[in-house]
Amino acid sequence: MADCKGCGKKLGFLEGNNGFCEPCFLASLSPDNRARASEEAAKKKLASQKDLEDINLVLLTTEAYPQGLVILERIEIVTAECAFGMNMFKDLFAGVRDIVGGRSEAVQKTMRDARRTALYELKREAHAVGANAVVGVGLDYVELSSVGSMVMLVASGTAVRIET
Repeated sequence: MADCKGCGKKLGFLEGNNGFCEPCFLASLSPDNRARASEEAAKKKLASQKDLEDINLVLLTTEAYPQGLVILERIEIVTAECAFGMNMFKDLFAGVRDIVGGRSEAVQKTMRDARRTALYELKREAHAVGANAVVGVGLDYVELSSVGSMVMLVASGTAVRIET
């Protein structure tokens, strides 16, 4: 980790502008350049917020030919993969549940988080190729026992552009 040349603050991996933190970098600029840099940062922030909104609007459906939707263009197959590890305490309690019966809320929560993450990543992939929907979405769970106790979830589907 590097330190800011201006104030000495620790900079994160993706932080820093010529060795300065954002406030020190802006302070080092002339007033005209400072205004321009602030304006560019504001535009970038608005663009990223717009991207997040657009990503969240991507429609996901398990149907290959959804009724009531007009598919204008099939773009390509998109996938998202998420590997989630179970810590040893979750494994221990899951093993006990396996013997005595019952539900393991810790495992269920991990699986739910994996599903939500994979579906969001699938939306991001679709948005990146210009789609506004993904049809024929499928989820596949794979246990990676050779790595310890990990579960990999693969979400896939066909990125399409639908009539809105």
